[in-house]
Amino acid sequence: MAYKIRYKKSVAKDLKSIEKKEKERILNKIENTLSKKPNQYPLLKGRFAGLRKLRIGNYRVIFSLLDDEIWILRIVHRSEIYK
Repeated sequence: MAYKIRYKKSVAKDLKSIEKKEKERILNKIENTLSKKPNQYPLLKGRFAGLRKLRIGNYRVIFSLLDDEIWILRIVHRSEIYK
């Protein structure tokens, strides 16, 4: 089952700070890999409990599963994501 990918509006702002080549790599992985098996990615703990993360190089994609949709909430460099 392929899930529908939805993006929160704040993701557009996150993507503006990422260089073009890296941005294409991230979006490609989200569309081709994440949409097929989102349950295989780890759950977060603490204040991010219930959300999941996908690691793509030095970037983290924070997402949530809701029924048959994946909501992409943030795409941020790993050094800044949990602040």
